[in-house]
Amino acid sequence: MSETQWARYPSLKDRVVLITGGATGIGSALVRAFAHQGARVAFFDVQDEPAVALRNELSVAGCTAPLYLHCDLTDVAALRESVERVLAATGTVDVLVNNAANDQRHATEEVTPEFFDRGIAINLRPQFFMIQSVLPAMKKAGRGSIINMSSISWIIPTTGLPVYIAAKAAIVGLTRTLAHELGPEGIRVNAVLPGAIATEKQKRLVYTPEYSEEILSNQALKRQIEPEDVARLVLFLASDDSSAITNQSYVIDGGWV
Repeated sequence: MSETQWARYPSLKDRVVLITGGATGIGSALVRAFAHQGARVAFFDVQDEPAVALRNELSVAGCTAPLYLHCDLTDVAALRESVERVLAATGTVDVLVNNAANDQRHATEEVTPEFFDRGIAINLRPQFFMIQSVLPAMKKAGRGSIINMSSISWIIPTTGLPVYIAAKAAIVGLTRTLAHELGPEGIRVNAVLPGAIATEKQKRLVYTPEYSEEILSNQALKRQIEPEDVARLVLFLASDDSSAITNQSYVIDGGWV
C-alpha cells in the first residue's frame, strides 16, 4: 500500500528524529516512514552502501533528505560525537528510536566473556548512551519521545541466542525506570517488542520453510509481519497523538505472545 493510505501525524512534521541502525530492515522502514511524515530524519549505521541508497531514494521521492552518519555504536565516544553532529546540524532531537541490534545466533556453551561483552555492547549499552546523549536537548525543549526496540524473544522465550535475549529483556527494565525518571521533564519512554519480522536479513538467514511454518502456527494472524507494520506503531508513539503514553511496552507480533 502507498504512504497515502496510512495515518498522517501533523505533529511529526519538521520534528527531528534520530534512528540507530537505519540502513536496512526495520530501521530503513522507520527512516522511510518518518521521512514521509515530513520529519527531519537523521540515522546512524555502519552499512554505508544501503544507507546512501536509502537517502537518495527518499530525496527522489520528494522527502527532506535524511542525514546519514557512519557510526559504530559500540564505540561510545564515536556515538557521542555523532549525536553532537546531529545536534549541530538540526538544533535538537525530538524523537529517538533505539533500533540497532544484532541477533547473531549462539550456543550457551560457546559464549566467552568477550562474546558476552560484545553482545551487550551492541544490543544494550548503546540504547543507554544514546538516551544520555540526547537528554540535554530534550530537557531544554521540555519534551521528547524515546522508543526502545526490544523483542518478544525473551517472553516466548526463544532459545539459541541467550546474550541477545538478556539484552532485550533488560531494555524493558531500562524503559520503565527512565520513563519515571524523565517523565517530570516531559520526556516519554516506551518500548516496542517485535515478533518475527520478515526483513530481508531474516528471510536470507533464518526463514527456512520449517521456521516460516512455526511462525504462522504460533501467530494468531496467518501472515508475515513486515517492517512497515512496526514502523507505523513507532510513528504513533513518536507523535503527539500518544502524548499521555509512557512506561509501556507494545508487542507487535501477529498475536504470538
